[in-house]
Amino acid sequence: MTSAEIKWGPRNFGLGRGLLFARITAMKRALVIVLDSVGCGGAKDAAAYGDEGADTLGHLFEREGLALPHLSSLGLGEVLGRRTAELREGAAFARMSEASAGKDTTTGHWELAGCVLEEPFDTFEAFPQDLLDEIGGPFLGNRAASGTEILEQLGQEHLRTGRPIVYTSADSVLQIAAHEERCGLKQLYALCQRARDVLDRRGLRIGRVIARPFLGDDPATFKRTSNRHDYSLMPPETVLNRLKAAGVETIGVGKISDIFCGSGISESHPTKSNTDGVAVIEKLWAEERPNPHLIFANLVDFDMLFGHRRDPAGYAECLREFDAWLGGFLPKVGDDFLLITADHGNDPYHPGTDHTREQVPLLTVNAPVPVVDSADFTQVARLVDAYFGI
Repeated sequence: MTSAEIKWGPRNFGLGRGLLFARITAMKRALVIVLDSVGCGGAKDAAAYGDEGADTLGHLFEREGLALPHLSSLGLGEVLGRRTAELREGAAFARMSEASAGKDTTTGHWELAGCVLEEPFDTFEAFPQDLLDEIGGPFLGNRAASGTEILEQLGQEHLRTGRPIVYTSADSVLQIAAHEERCGLKQLYALCQRARDVLDRRGLRIGRVIARPFLGDDPATFKRTSNRHDYSLMPPETVLNRLKAAGVETIGVGKISDIFCGSGISESHPTKSNTDGVAVIEKLWAEERPNPHLIFANLVDFDMLFGHRRDPAGYAECLREFDAWLGGFLPKVGDDFLLITADHGNDPYHPGTDHTREQVPLLTVNAPVPVVDSADFTQVARLVDAYFGI
């Protein structure tokens, strides 16, 4: 069965349409991969966010000798204005501009799923003391800081006093760091869940509360672990809810379920790294489930390990590793729908350690309708809706 038959068949048959639609839809599957923070510059409102000139991919290509042949075969070269490969059959590409106010993970993902935020989430330079008291302090820190820097500054005092470290950033986040073995993951997760409950009860629109466990005995050995957990604000209805209500399985990989607070998610597969993430994608893809399903994956290493830490060489190598994996995966796509995009930028050459306001690439195989250049992020939801006939 060709992609054209899958796309148009249900609407061209009279009395048999319902049966045919059910049969075709049952065979459909789609994969959306979010390369966390892999922006491509060019946001018209970047200056308003202090990010004028930020260009994650552009600067990495220029300064790190980056070559990504398999992403380029889907149109990445054209997106960046530097064609480097022939386009793969069925590929279509575009740039997308964020319409929502903000440049954080939650805002980006929610817009990808069809929800535009007209007002930004709440942000703080420091949290009110009465709020922290209600959450359960006493805490150390309570300021905007890089996660690695605040461990260097306060990790030893945390080990001595047992007080968790609370901090934030330019994003709408309340982060709590604690030693994974000395304090325990269960206690840290419970504290973060309480923080989420208190924020929601007070009507504070903080996008995410993030548990940040770490290990080590001194500043030289402190290292955040992969047991991070995000507690997000409940989103409004998204494409995930529509798909699930229509009988399409929605499978989250990585922190997708956390970002959407489980709303619209049928099944979740948390991961510890990009390597783990693509292995889970491969496993799910090989299952060939009989029911229609969407696999929605976030690969976070680009952002967490290299963007925030301003490590361009590590960022470039991480992209090369993903591109090499993609080269082996593309032949398995067949007539199914593949979409690769990002949620914001995090230019490792830009000052500071925060996300950067950028456009993001949209790379597709077998898109159900033409992609539109310079549309907002909700184009992803529209494409997914169209593919499953919602």
